[in-house]
Amino acid sequence: MTLRQTEFRLSPRPRGFHLVTREVLAQLPPLPRRGLVCLFVKHTSCGLCLGENADPDVRRDLRTIFDGLVPEDRPEYTHTLEGPDDMPSHAKSAITGVSLTIPVTDGRLNLGTWQGIYLCEYRDCGGPRTLVATVVGEGGDDE
Repeated sequence: MTLRQTEFRLSPRPRGFHLVTREVLAQLPPLPRRGLVCLFVKHTSCGLCLGENADPDVRRDLRTIFDGLVPEDRPEYTHTLEGPDDMPSHAKSAITGVSLTIPVTDGRLNLGTWQGIYLCEYRDCGGPRTLVATVVGEGGDDE
């Protein structure tokens, strides 16, 4: 059984749902034949999820849905010092979560045909995002 871990940054993106599968794959250590990849984003105002990897309309619609679910400038919000998009971004992050676990089969992420990894950026200017990838498995190069 092998365990590898790496930490890397994704470039800043505007608010929205961004397909980052290729960028994440480029940062991962060599994948085992069988195992798991756990991705964790070290921030409280963005998230990770799996979603449609072909039609960008899905990502635009998700932004519309999330912005409607958790609107900005609500008078009952008390955490407001960091701008109108900050408290809603924390709530949206709690909804999507900040981690993903993806199976590895035959040395590849075992995603469905239309699945891709999304960085869910909930701030207008969130900045670069740091991810930790932990790869656990068997049948790797050093076994």
